[in-house]
Amino acid sequence: MLKLKNILRRELGVARSLVQRYRSADGAWRDRLLGQFVQPADLVFDIGAHIGDCIASLRRLEARVVAVEPQPALARTLRILHGRDRQVVLEQVAMGADTTEAEMYLNLANPTVSSLSRGFMTAAQYGQAWQGQRWEGRVKVPVTTLDAMIARHGEPRFCKIDVEGYEAIVLQGLSRPLAALSFEFTTIQRQVALRALAECERLGGYRYNAALGASTSLVHANWLSAEEIGCWTEGLPEAANAGDIYAVRVDA
Repeated sequence: MLKLKNILRRELGVARSLVQRYRSADGAWRDRLLGQFVQPADLVFDIGAHIGDCIASLRRLEARVVAVEPQPALARTLRILHGRDRQVVLEQVAMGADTTEAEMYLNLANPTVSSLSRGFMTAAQYGQAWQGQRWEGRVKVPVTTLDAMIARHGEPRFCKIDVEGYEAIVLQGLSRPLAALSFEFTTIQRQVALRALAECERLGGYRYNAALGASTSLVHANWLSAEEIGCWTEGLPEAANAGDIYAVRVDA
């Protein structure tokens, strides 16, 4: 169990994340970016929903949302913010390659970077933009797969994956190509992005683009092959820090 001081740190961390993520400027850039992939009434999976800023954007775009978030404190926040919306389904589970149980490492002061990946925490120790981040808590969480989530809710038109170094493992739990998806990458773990690209290629033919940070626009004028976007990712300076790679099925 968390000690009282850590419970207070956790609650302050959630509050800080809410303030940072729900600024009006943030909502505007996300709406413009996601609007390139999502139409009204589309079903969208938000894997790693955190404090729900992406849910809010998707609902402004009139999409139907399945939001997945395993952290108890953040899942509670999502129920408060979106629990009454009949177009939002909240799933308090983690996603992975198999149906199982796993240990999640909690960053109490910054819960949006909590992770199932020990490798992610190790890499963060050496990243300039990650100095001072600490993972002080642990919690056991149930794990399911994208295939199981599709069987439960239907196939999404778009799937966003933001799980702090666990993206490739989430994609291992998918056996069919989706029309479009995105996954987060960081410059402290470029190999995770390359593995995620390999998982996409296993599923079928995709073309790729990317967005850096809180950018409303895609980086590349033309959509790239897996090899090309991989080379671009490897060539980024460490200061680029993080972004999202977008994959669109060639026949979608």
